[in-house]
Amino acid sequence: MIIDAHSHVHDPVEDHIALLDDAGVDRAVLFATRPHPERATGLESLRREMAVLDEAVGGRANGVDGYRTAWQELDKALDAHPDRFIGFRSVPLDLAPQRIAEMVDREVVGRGLRGIGELTPPPGRADLVEPVMRAAADHSDLAVVVHGFAPTTAEDLRTLARLASAYPSVPLVVSQLGGLHWMDAIELVRDTPSMFLELSTAGLIFAVRLAVREIPDRTLFGSDAPYGDPALARATVERVTSPGAVRDQVLGGTAARLLGLT
Repeated sequence: MIIDAHSHVHDPVEDHIALLDDAGVDRAVLFATRPHPERATGLESLRREMAVLDEAVGGRANGVDGYRTAWQELDKALDAHPDRFIGFRSVPLDLAPQRIAEMVDREVVGRGLRGIGELTPPPGRADLVEPVMRAAADHSDLAVVVHGFAPTTAEDLRTLARLASAYPSVPLVVSQLGGLHWMDAIELVRDTPSMFLELSTAGLIFAVRLAVREIPDRTLFGSDAPYGDPALARATVERVTSPGAVRDQVLGGTAARLLGLT
């Protein structure tokens, strides 16, 4: 089974299904999203969508109200294509720990979703993920996915590694190969058994090659669609691996195990 471990809701969702079909991808982990760059028809409309993205990944739009429309879009996509999408749901990080725990119980576990994410703490504040890790530890089948590209800092990655060590039963996935800090991310994930590294948006082919070589059993093929393309992301993994067990793990075997699909 080929599993794209990182994608966001598309508008319309049928465009996403077409991309998965074209790439030969069986299923995709699906996150909610507030920006929709695929809606853009030109530079100005793209700027508006990317401004929303900047607010989101900068951790400046964490209130519950800002999530409601995105959650509704996610639910609609999951209901329409339960055989293709694996649902994750984020939680606002500015809530009290007890409210975060209640939200995980109600909005993640209660809806039968597979994990929590994609979380977007403000730069320098990855410590805000701690209550989510604590709540996830009460549900051993939940993975937690955290945004890894800018504005995530190298210190944020080290904080995430410390949290993973403090909650070793919780699979913690760093997305986008850790962005500009990909060497730090590879090292931290390699040395922290409960951490995983998702490979989307890599700017350097040898970064993907090195990640797979160092942590073949904890690297995950992902596209970050619509920002990336599933076919190109799959081709990148296949370019740096040979046919066989390692490639099969990266393209879906590890994700299937992580998500309890096997």
